[in-house]
Amino acid sequence: MITFIRTKFLLVLIILSSMILLSCRHGAQTSEDTPVVKTPVTIAAVEYKSVASTVTLPAVATYLNKSIVRATTSGIIDKILIDPGQSITDNQLLFAIRTREAMALDKSLHSDSSLTFKGSINIFSHKEGVINSIAYQKGDFVQEGDEMAVISDQSSLVFILDVPIELDRYITFNRKCRITLPDSRNIDATITRKLSEMDMQSQTVRYIVKPASAEKAIVLPKQAVLGNETQTEFWVMKLLNDSTAIKIMVSKGFENSQEVEITTPAFLRTDRIVLTGNYGLPDTARVTITK
Repeated sequence: MITFIRTKFLLVLIILSSMILLSCRHGAQTSEDTPVVKTPVTIAAVEYKSVASTVTLPAVATYLNKSIVRATTSGIIDKILIDPGQSITDNQLLFAIRTREAMALDKSLHSDSSLTFKGSINIFSHKEGVINSIAYQKGDFVQEGDEMAVISDQSSLVFILDVPIELDRYITFNRKCRITLPDSRNIDATITRKLSEMDMQSQTVRYIVKPASAEKAIVLPKQAVLGNETQTEFWVMKLLNDSTAIKIMVSKGFENSQEVEITTPAFLRTDRIVLTGNYGLPDTARVTITK
């Protein structure tokens, strides 16, 4: 009986030992047969250098300072002595207005030749600049205080920069920037101040950018500057005298919706440039000046 129990115990022990050995061997084989996964990577070296980032944003040229010429009396505009885009001087005669009193007395004055009453009021400029726009034509009736013309101060030329809100934190006053004009010329400029208005639709804020050069530019209305079909050549029609207009090739600088800078040639203040009726005119064309 004891011998049987011992034999049975030995048999169980042998079976357990075999199972343990098989288990260890299977584990060892599994660990040896499983491949190790390695991820391919690349490396970068640490460098010490300055870092710069360039952002291109849209900007529009405009005159910051503009003065309004207003009618000092009510009446009919008798004379208009200026044209859009014309450079003017301080205290230059701009308009002549015939008063209502003069119109009312017109019939009685015609019946008595001994009486003379013109009733004309002259309107003069208060500063030099460029005529930006004229609100009336000859013969129009104006009330006292009506806006007759707008004069732009050429020295106040700036660019209005639109900056997305997410980039606003990078803009600082007196920061240098570079303006690229439509003709690929570059102008150094400085961000001077921030406008209080904000465009909610485009989510942008506006800054004033002042060009480094404060020199006055030659400016003409866009209507006076003509170009070929490919927009590679530009010219204006300049009056040689009261009846002859000649073709002058020009180079353009900045431009906005109303005006164009002329970089060459250097026109004089006394030069007269054809504004309307210039399309299709040949060189040395016969013209008639109308008001």
